[in-house]
Amino acid sequence: MTATKIGVRELVELTVRTGDLNPVTSASNNTAMLGSRIHRKLQRDREPNFEKEVYLEQTVTINGQDYLINGRADGIITQEQPVIEEIKTSARTFDELDQNTKDRYWAQVFTYGHFLCERDKLKSVELDLIYYQTSTDEITRLTQVKTAQELAERFDDLINEFTDWLTMRSDIVTARNQSVRKLDFPFPAYRQGQRELAVAVYKTIYAKTRLFVEAPTGTGKTISTLFPAIKSMGEELVNRLFYLTAKQSTRHVAEGAMVLLADHGLVAKSITLTAKEAITFADEPDDPSLNPYMIGYYDRLKPALKDLFANENQLTRDVIETYAKKHTLDPFEFSLDASLFCDVIICDYNYLFDPTVYLQRFFSEPDPGNFFLIDEAHNLVSRARSMYSADINDQAFVELKKQLRGKYPSLRAVKKGINQVITTFDTLQITLEEANTSEMFQAEPITSLATSLSNFSQAVHDWLGEVNRDEEQQPLVEFVLPVYFATNQYLRIAEYYDDSFETKLSHDTTTVVKQLCLDPSHFIDLSLAKGRGAVLFSATLSPIDYYQDILGGSDNSLAYQLSSPFAQTHQAVIATANIQTTYQQREANLPELIATLTALVMSKAGNYLFFFPSYQYLDQVYTAFARANPTADLCRQVPSMNAEDRDAFLANFTTDSHQVGFAVLGGIFSEGIDLKGDRLIGVAVISVGLPGLNSETDRLKEYFNKKNGQGFAYAYQLPGFNNVLQAAGRVIRGAHDYGVVLLIDARFTTPRYRRLFPKHWQHATTSRNLTQLSEQLVNFWANVDQSD
Repeated sequence: MTATKIGVRELVELTVRTGDLNPVTSASNNTAMLGSRIHRKLQRDREPNFEKEVYLEQTVTINGQDYLINGRADGIITQEQPVIEEIKTSARTFDELDQNTKDRYWAQVFTYGHFLCERDKLKSVELDLIYYQTSTDEITRLTQVKTAQELAERFDDLINEFTDWLTMRSDIVTARNQSVRKLDFPFPAYRQGQRELAVAVYKTIYAKTRLFVEAPTGTGKTISTLFPAIKSMGEELVNRLFYLTAKQSTRHVAEGAMVLLADHGLVAKSITLTAKEAITFADEPDDPSLNPYMIGYYDRLKPALKDLFANENQLTRDVIETYAKKHTLDPFEFSLDASLFCDVIICDYNYLFDPTVYLQRFFSEPDPGNFFLIDEAHNLVSRARSMYSADINDQAFVELKKQLRGKYPSLRAVKKGINQVITTFDTLQITLEEANTSEMFQAEPITSLATSLSNFSQAVHDWLGEVNRDEEQQPLVEFVLPVYFATNQYLRIAEYYDDSFETKLSHDTTTVVKQLCLDPSHFIDLSLAKGRGAVLFSATLSPIDYYQDILGGSDNSLAYQLSSPFAQTHQAVIATANIQTTYQQREANLPELIATLTALVMSKAGNYLFFFPSYQYLDQVYTAFARANPTADLCRQVPSMNAEDRDAFLANFTTDSHQVGFAVLGGIFSEGIDLKGDRLIGVAVISVGLPGLNSETDRLKEYFNKKNGQGFAYAYQLPGFNNVLQAAGRVIRGAHDYGVVLLIDARFTTPRYRRLFPKHWQHATTSRNLTQLSEQLVNFWANVDQSD
């Protein structure tokens, strides 16, 4: 079996770390980014025998389970007395660091020294801890020479301290594997397509590859992917499973599947990671130094974890909050620490794919023990583009300058950095004015902005180190941090900038610079390479070769499309050839559209949803339909609906209501809702769902025109058609459901769109006029009544 990987930093954090949690000044992604730049600076132009970022490892066995302790030393100098260098950065002087921090630093260096002695059969090694004080650029170098025997003893002490944790994880894995080997599929029989999907998933895991799956509604995608993946754990193919989703609703489905498997004998630890802003306790003060859930956090962590795992298997948000409250721990950080010991981690896409928040504790190095299940994978296209794009505007810096005016001499460097950024933005605005345009695109990044932002970021980082010693300045942190984080977000994305990016410069009321990722496929590919393989699945993944291309699997994945488990006679799919919904034709076609929608709801009394490409078009048709059908029960989606508004909208659709709902394509009601049976018997999709024309989507079109000649399809047609498929998928949710999907736009009848229809739409018919449509609807419902 593949050994379980444990990072050197993780080993040290759990065994050596004590004291408080401070997310502002601790090594977050933001400070790690600054540290990375300093690392590169110190590693540059070294002697020929200097090797940077050296991977080192050692396997230890506890309770019959292998653990691979691994990490990267910042540098090694190969000479008669080899030298290991470890670089640490902070705004504080070395003397101001607490002893626990120094102990952790040296523990990492000692561990790398031990690994090097073991690898190269050395008798001794020089260990250099290089401390870079960012506020002064002062470098402190501390040196110790240790024998291989001394380092081996220190490592053994570290492992002995860690043995409790390794034993706990080993016991979890042993209990899991024993239960998995006895585990059967948790239903009396497989639905149509479920066994085939489960087998395909298992083969994907065995072959260490990736699989793209289109599995229509009703297939039971969650259990059909989770079950074989968990069974592979019993075969010792996978150590840890990540179930990644785009929406909270699908996370709940995965949680339900884990409960179901537990009810059938599975003994495994699963955890759901909740966003920090959602899980933070209401009584937590903003200042970490006053936060009781952070003060002494690491002193209480070990007993809390032992308590949690001794009593719980499914670690949902409620469970995490209960134990975090009991042990006075920050619930978000507690969930991350608990995840280290879990078998299944249910979380948002960003924990794997987002370069600014991904889980470094799992994904700093590839691990063949990880496997990824990517639910609703069609959503990953736009999410990934967003993750790898970043913008920054001048107004944030102008406002911050006002907030800091006249405050504290120690802010001089921060204020200087703000002024540099504002000056850069002023120059960019002049560029737009000289070009007589409000926006422009360019292939190259704006290096002058990156430089001024980097100077500002480092100045703030240094100042934050001083704030801990000056309580009077601490209220200013709330003004500075949002701009600081936005700056670091921009700078992080700048590190990924390549020919798949463009830079957009625009000015309206403020000047904005956006690094626009047009093609995230390479970055998705690299993220998925962090594990053994992946299954990316959705009910709507047509055409599947498009998703393989855009999600980084064109050269290294398999494709699989299942048929719908429901008989085609359960659903009528009708495309209208007599109605044009393009913007120029909407007014002229409005009477025919209203008549068509009226015919649909009159064909059988029940609940219907109409989907539109925009709120403007929705409102226009809503008004006309209400006028033509004054007694109809109508409801409509409006912008910015909260959870209560959403629930109220859906509550209108009951088993005995006759409700007509108006909603937007790609919105909150076009996917992720489950109106089974008579709660919904018909859907009308008005238009082919093309995204609205805008300059960024046009740049996307141009990019793919150059790359593969498919610019319009990749930028407009295929994203729009997925919205159509998702909306249409609301109408048949179970084996006993019947319903109509009405595709209202003449373009649906053309070969360009017909060839995109999924397998379970191959029986679709065309309606050329209102009379023909009415006949088709009447015949469908008559056949349904006869089959009942």
